[in-house]
Amino acid sequence: MQRRAFFAAAAATALAASAPAFAQATKTSRIKQGLWKINFGPKPALDFDQMCAAAARLGARGFDVIPPDDWPTLRKHGLDPLMVGPGKTDYLTGLIHPEAHDQVYAGISDQVDLCSRNNVRRIGLTAGQRRGMAYSTAADNAVAICKRLAPRLEAGGVTLVIENVNDRRADPDLSRQDMVFGHWDWGLEVVQRVGSPNVKLLCDIYHLQIMDGDVTTRIRRDIGQIGHIHVAGVPARKEIDGRQELNYRMIAQTIADSGYDGYVCHEWRTTPGSDPLKDIAEAMAILNV
Repeated sequence: MQRRAFFAAAAATALAASAPAFAQATKTSRIKQGLWKINFGPKPALDFDQMCAAAARLGARGFDVIPPDDWPTLRKHGLDPLMVGPGKTDYLTGLIHPEAHDQVYAGISDQVDLCSRNNVRRIGLTAGQRRGMAYSTAADNAVAICKRLAPRLEAGGVTLVIENVNDRRADPDLSRQDMVFGHWDWGLEVVQRVGSPNVKLLCDIYHLQIMDGDVTTRIRRDIGQIGHIHVAGVPARKEIDGRQELNYRMIAQTIADSGYDGYVCHEWRTTPGSDPLKDIAEAMAILNV
């Protein structure tokens, strides 16, 4: 443990020496960036307080999916919980199963209340597993519960963002199986039918590329329906650098030119043996436009 703490302190010291100018560039970028804990590795050398300190020095705005007990640590460093999970709502049941709609409504409503009290503005979830359900029926069911939730969301100033996923990878770290919202246009239809400014899409660009491609065209066309964005390299869900197939610099330019004012959060995993702090800094630099 002492050895781990030593290397954590050494990494933090090196980062502190070079971060101020970079952080200023990140904060003046048109892209507001956030991180995930997973960016720091599967067995990170830094504790969460140290992660937050590093994130703040690099100019990140906050983290995704941080539990409420850790929100004070974020805010001690001037960061925010950018998007939280759906509380007691089950990701795999999601929005499309009417027998669970009362539970979904109660769970999301509780989460809206918690977020509203703590100035947290986004709740993310998936639409759910099909389990044999037709796509059109699933869309109808998702629209019904989202329309029911919309007044609660709007009154609380909280946006529900529904995430697209892929089911083309066998590894559970790379996909979720049998999920209804794989192809982008399914989710787009749902939020357009709901018609609330507080029900939008979480555009996961990693999943979008695997399922549909045509990434920048879809972003330009549908940016008004996007409330949050995730990035990761394709095909391995690693860093967004030149070792993967997407040109994230061009994607960032497209997002910025669209007028999008939400967050773009890094959801990639580190390559084994790499330096997470260096990888984070390089990935953030790619999105600084």
